[in-house]
Amino acid sequence: MSRFEPSGPLRGSLRPPSDKSISHRAALIAAMGEGETAIEGYLDAADTRSTLNAVAALGARIEVGAELEAALRIHGVGLRGPRPAAIDVGNAGTLLRLLPGWLAGQDGGEWTLDGDDSIRRRPVDRVAQPLRQMGAELSARDGRLPPLEIAGAPLRGIEYELPVASAQVKSCLLFAGLLANGPTTIVEPLPTRDHSERMLAAAGARIERGAGRVTVYPAERLEPGPISVPADISSAAFFVVAALLVAGSEVVLEDIGVNPTRTGLLTILEWMGATIEVEPLGERGGEPTARLAVRPGSLRGVDVGGAEIPLAIDELPLVALAACFAEGTTTIRDAVELRRKESDRIATVTAALTALGGEVEATADGMVIAGTGGLHGGAVDSHGDHRIAMLGAIAGLASRDGVEVHGMDAAAVSYPGFEADLASLLGAQSA
Repeated sequence: MSRFEPSGPLRGSLRPPSDKSISHRAALIAAMGEGETAIEGYLDAADTRSTLNAVAALGARIEVGAELEAALRIHGVGLRGPRPAAIDVGNAGTLLRLLPGWLAGQDGGEWTLDGDDSIRRRPVDRVAQPLRQMGAELSARDGRLPPLEIAGAPLRGIEYELPVASAQVKSCLLFAGLLANGPTTIVEPLPTRDHSERMLAAAGARIERGAGRVTVYPAERLEPGPISVPADISSAAFFVVAALLVAGSEVVLEDIGVNPTRTGLLTILEWMGATIEVEPLGERGGEPTARLAVRPGSLRGVDVGGAEIPLAIDELPLVALAACFAEGTTTIRDAVELRRKESDRIATVTAALTALGGEVEATADGMVIAGTGGLHGGAVDSHGDHRIAMLGAIAGLASRDGVEVHGMDAAAVSYPGFEADLASLLGAQSA
């Protein structure tokens, strides 16, 4: 258990950890590649180490310097070279949903993907169904849950319309399309993060993008160049919201990836009345980066749904937290995807904020939050979900009485140094 008391202002600057989504994809694409790929800034966290362990089990050779984020080299097995293995994905849902795309087209190979108790509750049917349409042979517990067994088979290119916008499903099918016998087109109902498209194109894959659709063509080989990973906007988001809610704060966040498919939180907070300065810093690894400067501001309730949801899916719990401090009502809708995360985040966020004195009502696809100007405090159970743990910590700083977070160690899934970085911003107030 960790306790987070009401704080003085957060002040100072820091670079949050590297981007988790990009790190997962960097390791997978490097493993698919020919020769050696150098990755700078790879995230050192439990989830991303699961991906390194997975590609090593598939035959890739991993070289790590004194610090993983400073020096990582992956010697790939080639697009058609992964060896049969049993893969432990740990708690990494991204790995669980992306990796089957690569393995499904390896004719004659057999793999099993399994993980921890949380992973065993996370459905895989949304990747299994389109992969089967491509000719893949997969089986899962109860038809939809891990462990997922894959028997490699020849794949055919298809056009597939995503029933729900999902970058993970899209990326899985892009990987599979590299091994298919013809072009594979994915049609998106709403735009989602496009890291896979950018990285595959940079590695030599033929990718065509149009309005609401992306097509990948069969490839003989991938040749990734050096990959550089910017800081994760999803990790930075906790300090953005903390600085908005705690009086007197002045926080600067460096080297943040601001891919437009990931900046929905900034847009929503601006709708709510926040002023966040975004200073472009150029591109890093093909991804736009920026410096963010944040100070407190008065917030108002807003309606969040539609196209903004996939652009802010991981940050919606923080939108709900900020909404508790706003004037008026905030509605989050079209976000049923939240129920398929490390926890059912509609249920866990509603429970957490209600326990702290918020007025939050869960709906089938989101939440309705009545802004009361603040939270009293209390206790939050992370339910093993890293984002709920960090949400509780930020709520504690902005609350009246403080918050106890049970299961704070879950933060290590994406942000092992979260408490230390938070302490550095709190310590800067007296510097």
